[in-house]
Amino acid sequence: MFVSLDHSVYFAPRGRKRLLHLGQLLAQRYLSPEDRLVGLIGDAGAGKSLLIRGMFPGLVLTNDDDGINVRPLPVLQDAEAGFFGTHTYHVDVRFETAFCQVWEIADAVRRAVAAGHRVVVEHFDILYPALEFNAEILIGIGEQVVVTRPSLFGPVPQSIKDQVYRSLVYRKMAHTAEDLTSIALETVGLEPPQYHSDVKGGFVLEFREKPAMDLDDLEAKVQAMIEKDMAIGYHDDHHITMGGQTLFCSGPRLHVGSTGAVAGFRLVKEFRYAPLTQTYLLVGLVGQASDVGEGDADDSYSSG
Repeated sequence: MFVSLDHSVYFAPRGRKRLLHLGQLLAQRYLSPEDRLVGLIGDAGAGKSLLIRGMFPGLVLTNDDDGINVRPLPVLQDAEAGFFGTHTYHVDVRFETAFCQVWEIADAVRRAVAAGHRVVVEHFDILYPALEFNAEILIGIGEQVVVTRPSLFGPVPQSIKDQVYRSLVYRKMAHTAEDLTSIALETVGLEPPQYHSDVKGGFVLEFREKPAMDLDDLEAKVQAMIEKDMAIGYHDDHHITMGGQTLFCSGPRLHVGSTGAVAGFRLVKEFRYAPLTQTYLLVGLVGQASDVGEGDADDSYSSG
């Protein structure tokens, strides 16, 4: 039993591979084979489905960003039949409320859990009032990934929702600013680095050698693209559209709607040297200084 876990916090990475890797890490560190109810909380596009795929390889999601995978809802169907034939079920409560009532989903989940089966619930905050008991492990994803094992005294899902929904916009702005910075680097003849990290309200690009560049000029180039207010849209799993162009992106769903929505962009005007990795770090921040601040620009979760 993980009786001592209050909560753990990770920077939520951008990009499919990094989210899958973090999901695998969370499963290894926090998931028990005896857990029967796992709740995930986060707005659309935050990366819940990818975290679930990383935590539960092989689990068939009833639906995801690509569409509907399984109908009717297996846990609901099995609850009606009185026989649960699957060890682990997936439910996206927000999606399923278009087809049935929340109390119906809550009843099916309650019966599956009582029968010893596991249910992984997206948008657990919607289900909680009807279910009337908390998940054994709660995971919220916004700018950060919050992991907690609630007790009878909390935290309640709404408190996790308030935290992660409020912060998601910074993660989306940071990702857009990161891609714009990579484009600006190409205009000065530099290849965008392959290694990335995450900081509060920003991003980190890692270079093996210290680039010779004017960071004020680079910042101005990015700011000029922001001011053009170019529309950003999902193209496919590896590309976005921006200003009429199709561009490679490792996390195409995790962007603001246009470049003009990136607020408070700035670069830290020096390269930070990381002795352990022997890399030079370029830090970019978004949001107001009161939100993030240069004091937060320390290298954190990193996986290329």
